[in-house]
Amino acid sequence: MSDSDTGIREIRIDPIVPSNSVLVATARSMRPMKEEAPAPRDTRKHVDTCPFCRGNEDKTPPTIATYPQTDEWQVRIVENLYPVLGENNTQDNLSFGLQQTIEGYGRHEVIIDHPSHGIALHEMSIEHLAMIFKSYQDRMSDLYESDPRLKYVLAFKNFGPAAGGSIPHTHSQIIAMPVVPENLFNEVENSYKHYQKHHRCIFCSLIDEALTYEATIYDRESGEVRRKINVGQYVIEKNSNFVAIKPFASRYEWEIHILPLTHQADYLQATDEDLLSFAQVLKNSMARLEQVVGGAQYNYFLHSIPHGEEHDDCKPSYHWHLEICPRTSIPNGFELGSGLFVNTISPEIAAEKLRSVDISDIL
Repeated sequence: MSDSDTGIREIRIDPIVPSNSVLVATARSMRPMKEEAPAPRDTRKHVDTCPFCRGNEDKTPPTIATYPQTDEWQVRIVENLYPVLGENNTQDNLSFGLQQTIEGYGRHEVIIDHPSHGIALHEMSIEHLAMIFKSYQDRMSDLYESDPRLKYVLAFKNFGPAAGGSIPHTHSQIIAMPVVPENLFNEVENSYKHYQKHHRCIFCSLIDEALTYEATIYDRESGEVRRKINVGQYVIEKNSNFVAIKPFASRYEWEIHILPLTHQADYLQATDEDLLSFAQVLKNSMARLEQVVGGAQYNYFLHSIPHGEEHDDCKPSYHWHLEICPRTSIPNGFELGSGLFVNTISPEIAAEKLRSVDISDIL
């Protein structure tokens, strides 16, 4: 399939959550449209007025933790000044008719990823990226232990206005909440159903398919090739412990998922060695996105098995992972109204472009 191929128009079923299926319509890429421009990147190392730059610690809420534990911090964690959930909410749960509310209790913290104001992820060292993800791990563990009402802790990053980023200094966030988010619940629930039927983790099976599976599907009457799947065509990056994959049913044109090669449901169980290996795949994947998309605005978020004994049965069936979602277009009415994402670039071509680009010059 070539770049000029605009003949794909198909609904791809998400194997993990079928209701999250995606319409791949490559002809749509030919229509006149205004895509989201690359986020203007502030590459300055220090900004005097930035509350997240080193030396401006008095401009933020008090420090929760630093890595390392010195004044010359490399990663710093503070409470969010404008939290979406907080500890001071004392309202009870309410129910009036069909309308119900749950107390908005939780925690909202900011991880200042790096003292350098405008550094990009792919410019950070592997060791520094591992430090960031270690800070997520530590805070997730501490928050779960702090209050049994907290059912899920989500670590995520917004970069660029289109992705919800409001401060240019590189940072990510953690929100601890009293409910398990629906999208994560659906992943856990559907992967558990698959495990009960097939006795195997669906994430492990998808990794195996990406690394070993190939197939050619022919037209029954003409004998022409309808679809060819080659070994590794969805693999973007890989090392001995992690793999970055372009999902077959990608919601976003340049979406990438990073998963451990061996089964691991709980992110809290990842070792320091695991995080270094993960950081290498993340760094290279972001470098590939930089080369192909160039300054894309993006979100990433970390999905892990929810906390609590009630989810123990799901540990053999679930697989923690990071989802990277570059925001190169604005959702339209059809997508919002139907819940069906429209992808105008075939995942196969996107994967090939990401995989084949030379990233040696920017690493």
